[in-house]
Amino acid sequence: MTTNGRLSVAGDEEANEVSPLLGNDSGFTSRGETEDHHHNESTSQHGPAWRFFFDNKGTPGTNSPNPFAKYPAQAWNVVKITLLSSWINLLLVAVPLGIFAGKQEWGATWVFSLNFFAIIPLAAVLSFATEEIAKCLGETLGGLVNATFGNAVELIVSIVALNAGEIEVVQASMLGSILSNLLLVLGMCFFLGGIKNMRDANGRSTEQSFASGTAQTTCSLMALSSASMIIPAALYNNLSTAQDDDKANSILVLSRGTAGILLLLYCMYLFFALHTHRRFFEPEAQTDVDGGAISGGGEEEAEPIINPWSAAAVLIATTVVISVCADYMVDSIDEIVASGKVSKSFIGLILIPIVGNAAEHVTACVVAVKNKMDLAMGVAIGSSIQIALLVTPALVMLGWAIGQPMTMHFETFETIAFALSVMVVTYTVQDGKSNYLEGAMLIGLYLIIALAFWASPSSALDKAMALIH
Repeated sequence: MTTNGRLSVAGDEEANEVSPLLGNDSGFTSRGETEDHHHNESTSQHGPAWRFFFDNKGTPGTNSPNPFAKYPAQAWNVVKITLLSSWINLLLVAVPLGIFAGKQEWGATWVFSLNFFAIIPLAAVLSFATEEIAKCLGETLGGLVNATFGNAVELIVSIVALNAGEIEVVQASMLGSILSNLLLVLGMCFFLGGIKNMRDANGRSTEQSFASGTAQTTCSLMALSSASMIIPAALYNNLSTAQDDDKANSILVLSRGTAGILLLLYCMYLFFALHTHRRFFEPEAQTDVDGGAISGGGEEEAEPIINPWSAAAVLIATTVVISVCADYMVDSIDEIVASGKVSKSFIGLILIPIVGNAAEHVTACVVAVKNKMDLAMGVAIGSSIQIALLVTPALVMLGWAIGQPMTMHFETFETIAFALSVMVVTYTVQDGKSNYLEGAMLIGLYLIIALAFWASPSSALDKAMALIH
């Protein structure tokens, strides 16, 4: 499962955190003679039917000389390994239900809910396929693939919403993805990891640590992204006496120029982290709760489970299905808002980020409990940087291309919430250490912001606008 934007060189640790649905984790290690011996021993205890449907190491017939048996077996092997890659794939049953509900127009609540739960396991499958491709490309290109596809679900949903003219939903989902990673995910990592690793081997209080270079660079980039939201908001308020058309045109010019600059800076950040200053992002030596040393480097590199062409086919097929589910989900938003139960801001800020990040959120918490905080930081803050410096500016440019006036101007309350969140996270991570109290503070701030958007009176305005349309 991809770590959604992690740019450190500890890529080999990450693969060990995947939990197959049926089977052990040895499928994610190099497959030498010893492993084959153990695999033959384990599979010999099961019949061919079990091996065909539930063996996550292979499928009978994949090496058959008969092409009519070989290629179908290989295709089923890829499908089977993908389905068994994570427990969360049990929710894939919601995919046909969500599509059927959309086609039959069951009702906005059913259509939104079913497609909401359908996209969650699809995001996990997308992450699995992305990681398999990244393993075959080497460290640098693998990092670029993770950077490109790490937030693919949010990007797909946002493109669908942008094409439908739901600019408010797009902006809220971008901000919500950043806040959920910065506050909720990072807070859960600090909280759970801090509780599990509260004491060292001698029973003394201790804190978890992570690479200081990562913390300093990412905090600076998040402060920059905060400024890129504050400046358009300030200009908008400064132009309050101007004509509406002139004001909108000024904000569009500023937003598109800012988006181009942010995209350039993100490319420079990738070059900085993956090439020229890579050593500053290497994990620092850490110790587990028993006092044993753990390190991000020196581990045997994991081999891919499926070949890159198969992973690419899974990636393309999953992207198409996600697009279909996202289309039905976005189309149902206006009717849900018209019911007065929830606002567009809450849907974009809280619900949609859950769809794309659920699998990675679990991964981040698991590695934090195992005291691998550099991985957890890469999942949380690294993903936030991608959204702020890559996905959001790209959507502004895409809106320009398709005639949708997507801007970097967010509502005043959203801008303030984001700026305060960046400030709190900066103070929390700048020392390169974390504990459960800091995690609780970040979670508390996220809950306060979520409650504020839930109680926002904008829901009445959303209802009125939905009724007009």
